[in-house]
Amino acid sequence: ALETLKMFEKKDSRVKSAAATNLSFLYYLGNELEQATNYADLAVNSDRYNPAALTNKGNTVFANGDCEKAAEFYKEALRNDSLCTEALYNLGLAYKKLNRIDEALDCFLKLHAILPNSAQVLYQLASIYQIMEDPNQAIEWLLQLITVVPTDPHVLSKLGNLYDTEGDKSQAFHYYCESYRYFPSNIEVIEWLGAYYID
Repeated sequence: ALETLKMFEKKDSRVKSAAATNLSFLYYLGNELEQATNYADLAVNSDRYNPAALTNKGNTVFANGDCEKAAEFYKEALRNDSLCTEALYNLGLAYKKLNRIDEALDCFLKLHAILPNSAQVLYQLASIYQIMEDPNQAIEWLLQLITVVPTDPHVLSKLGNLYDTEGDKSQAFHYYCESYRYFPSNIEVIEWLGAYYID
């Protein structure tokens, strides 16, 4: 894939930008940040209005620890294409990392309107409500999430934990048992179930 895409580097700016965008993404997936950054820069310089190129550039900046600057690239990508879901998702993550929780929540709620059955978006919404110390909302989002991924042991144990925190032992027991059924090696779940049976 890399060799094929490199053949397009000498073409006109739009083709060059598309090739560089894909090369940047492939290098990013391979954890070669320096190459990913070089191609992200090339893609953005070839076509400043390419939302995928701007998103990739934001990703390389984010990976280098500059969440504030990454957020600027994601916002620019969204100005060029308001339906660029990757930019919106990553902007939400950047805001979450920067502890700008209300703005992160706004991003993920917008994404939920676009992608109502996205497991990642539902999980992020639950996570944000947990950070905001609103366990009832977190539980609501996790219940929606298990309709999309009913066999995810991590989500089931998270639900068990939230119900336990809220004092609802029977619901906690139900979700911890479900989590154990799908992944019987989680020590925290085993410990909770053991303590429950002792009680």
